[in-house]
Amino acid sequence: MSRKDAPTFLNYVILPTLLLRLPAVMLRRGLLAWLSRVGILLVVVCCCLSLLYVITCTPHVDEPLAGQPLPRGGGLGMGGGPSRPGGVGGAPIGPVGREGFQALLQEREEQHRQHIASLKKQIAQLKEALQERSEQLKGMQNSLEKTAGRVVVVEDHSRNDLQEFLRSQLNRAEAHAGVRLPSEYAVVPFESFTLQRVYQLEMGLTRHPEEKPVRKDRRDELAEVVESALHALNAPSQAGDKTKATKVYMPSDFIEGIARTEKDKGTLYELTFRGEQKQEFRRLVLFRPFGPLMKVKSELVETANMPINIVVPLSQRADKFRQFMHNFREVCVKQDGRVHLTVVYFGKDQINEVKGTLENTSRELNFRNFTLIQLNEEFSRGRGLDVGARAWKGGNVLLFFCDVDIFFTADFLNTCRLNAKPGKKVFYPVLFSQYNPAVIYGSHIPPVEQQLIIKKDTGFWRDFGFGMTCQYRSDFINIGGFDVDIKGWGGEDVHLYRKYLHSNLLVVRAPSRGLFHLWHEKRCADELPPDQYKMCMQSKAMNEASHGQLGMLLFRHEIEAHLRRQKQRSGAKKA
Repeated sequence: MSRKDAPTFLNYVILPTLLLRLPAVMLRRGLLAWLSRVGILLVVVCCCLSLLYVITCTPHVDEPLAGQPLPRGGGLGMGGGPSRPGGVGGAPIGPVGREGFQALLQEREEQHRQHIASLKKQIAQLKEALQERSEQLKGMQNSLEKTAGRVVVVEDHSRNDLQEFLRSQLNRAEAHAGVRLPSEYAVVPFESFTLQRVYQLEMGLTRHPEEKPVRKDRRDELAEVVESALHALNAPSQAGDKTKATKVYMPSDFIEGIARTEKDKGTLYELTFRGEQKQEFRRLVLFRPFGPLMKVKSELVETANMPINIVVPLSQRADKFRQFMHNFREVCVKQDGRVHLTVVYFGKDQINEVKGTLENTSRELNFRNFTLIQLNEEFSRGRGLDVGARAWKGGNVLLFFCDVDIFFTADFLNTCRLNAKPGKKVFYPVLFSQYNPAVIYGSHIPPVEQQLIIKKDTGFWRDFGFGMTCQYRSDFINIGGFDVDIKGWGGEDVHLYRKYLHSNLLVVRAPSRGLFHLWHEKRCADELPPDQYKMCMQSKAMNEASHGQLGMLLFRHEIEAHLRRQKQRSGAKKA
């Protein structure tokens, strides 16, 4: 057996065989002999691994000389081309020979470096396996002591079952052949990617058709896939394997890959590398199977004693506040009954109308759980929410930061309670933003309650907004609250959101089917700074209509002209 084959034989034949047969042998020969031999085996294995690492990592300066003759000035070049003039077989090595020798040394050095990296990874995996097996043996020892020396024959069926399950996942996936699909909507599309970019179809409003993988888990996933492919390409050739490459593949050889995830099976990757010749490519197919479901936690959540303090900043807009209070009366007072309302009002204009709306609700429904705070200063959403949150004196309460043009249901309030936990997690729902009803329905606009339909032509998921959030007061205070220096519209919610992202709290970000942003005409004041004005205009453009509806508005004159021509033709035919 050659020294190159020794690591493979040791890693894949001797050690797994010993580790699989070790527990049964030890158990038959008694507890004391079993423990002593376990220790001896671990010492021997560690020594073998250390010796193998030293032998492999020691540079052999004689290998380039013994493996093949050194290139000379008059000999063949590195690519096997014809000899160049200017040198003879016995002449000293010229500049070309020195370059060829250096290139050869660099190639050998790169091969050794790749091989050493592979061995280090295998050694780390073996150490983890040995540690896991040692822990299993300790658990078996404790079990033997509790059963007073009874010998229990343990057969490891779980590992075989898991391997069989993963193989079945691969067979179910479309890795080897396609499956019949009912329609074009059943196709799971691939994403394509390179070392620096991901090209995707499902974009939403915050993603782009071509972008860098921003999330760490996405970057780590793609880096692991490319690294695994390089490891497979550069692994030592097995006997009879004619597909193994002779070159050393580098990350720069990676051209592109495609990947898609079937949520009940796994993720399929197909990667393309440059081959050894100009028109050759190496293609690898990798599959990451999803394992079976695991029960993580089962708990009972009691929400009867979870009041919510809804904080609403407001300036003027008394008519919108009356509409908000209509929904508040139906949902919070009549249905839920565990809600406190805090209104932070800026200025004095229309303050009497706001007070009158609150007093009418209090008188008609016997509702006293509200607080009105008046601030005689310039409107600032962050300042208003911060004042409203800190004004609560009844202990640690769940806060819901809300705007006056938001419509929510009783189910959303329970979702708010279930997805926020003090010191553990905060809830940032993605609300459904309504398009302009005049564009959707024309002149026959139905009541607001009938407009709350989640469809492509009625609105969109506002995944770029972070203003509506559920979090406990203690978390809000500990994180530092809002940046109260931000004036006017926008910016303060993103600032707070990033604070939570940089903390150890879990940020729950998910679409909420019970939270709606009602359409209203948006005006962007000239006094806003350029960055805030740009954000305001982008939000205004997104709120108006869908792409198809905007296209119909843009080409309405052509459509009307087409209808007139059709009418004239039909009239001419009748005549």
